[in-house]
Amino acid sequence: MSPETDVVVIGAGVVGLACAAALARDGRSVVTVERNAALAQETTARSSEVVHAGIYYPPGSLKAALCVAGREALYARCERLGISHRRTGKLIVATREDEVAELESLRARGTDNGAPGLELIDADAVRRREPCVRARAALFSPASGIVDAHALCLSYAAEAEAAGALFAYRRRVVAIEFGGGGFAVRARSPEDALESLTCTAVVNAGGLESDRLAALAGIDVDGRGYRLHLCKGDYFSLAPGAPVRVAGLVYPVPSGPGLGIHATVDLAGRVRFGPDAEYVDRVRYDVDPAKAPRFAAAVQRYLPELDARWLAPDFAGVRPRLATPQERFRDFVIAEESAAGLPGLVNLIGIESPGLTAAPAIAERVVQLLRAR
Repeated sequence: MSPETDVVVIGAGVVGLACAAALARDGRSVVTVERNAALAQETTARSSEVVHAGIYYPPGSLKAALCVAGREALYARCERLGISHRRTGKLIVATREDEVAELESLRARGTDNGAPGLELIDADAVRRREPCVRARAALFSPASGIVDAHALCLSYAAEAEAAGALFAYRRRVVAIEFGGGGFAVRARSPEDALESLTCTAVVNAGGLESDRLAALAGIDVDGRGYRLHLCKGDYFSLAPGAPVRVAGLVYPVPSGPGLGIHATVDLAGRVRFGPDAEYVDRVRYDVDPAKAPRFAAAVQRYLPELDARWLAPDFAGVRPRLATPQERFRDFVIAEESAAGLPGLVNLIGIESPGLTAAPAIAERVVQLLRAR
């Protein structure tokens, strides 16, 4: 089989785009195949746009290491290219006395991971930083922030194209066949024509359908633990005239399958609350307005003056989660599949939060994996 390109990247979310740019920068010919009509239409576009410091994840995990490395690379990229971002800082707040010990555990874990400047502060210090927030204590993370995720994605696409990479949109991959030392990636066009592209390597950055893509290549996704469980998160926005505000990021002490319904402020100053966490059997993006009282009750623990009438449905996102509802933690899958008889296939599966922050570091790891084969 004569390859038409070195690498096919499947998926043009932030991780796929970062991989395309890094591989093209490394001198490889790259084609990125995306099922949507434009880049960053799914998980990347439906997130809090938070730059994480690396606090929550078990030391030694990929999530911890790549979040820390990616954070610094992301901030440096934003500063170099003029991408809108802000180091807002983040408060993780304890509203009950029994949560204070968890803040101490999070500080120790985050410090071990490499999250800089973590500081435990008391109720008065919380009030000075966020006058509307009430808490017994908080963990302050100065390295946390927000970024314009779409502008970041556009920068990766531009870098990839400048290095010769190509993009094929509205192409849904239906087969990944290995043979003759390479791969044939087959996709359906908008006209339902079957198109084929040969390559020496495939990077599966398919996000919500990354497990389906791995199965197309011949991976036993259940046997390998690659099966995704879709977890939906809704967001509500705060009415512009509401008499409560937050200046940065405010998170509760985490519990359950997510980080809790937290407050974020975007680059335009708009305040959002979310996401919640609901496992679903299909991708859907509806937001039920009737959830507003439940959101308000969760947020009132640390923002007591909030009124549910000030909340409006905003948007929803779906996480490509490996953890089942019964599991507390599952790490990213970043695997070059030579051991499975598919040399040159790199699977990126379960890339949920902190995937946006970790994207540049994930991309560099993919480059190293393909160099080493």
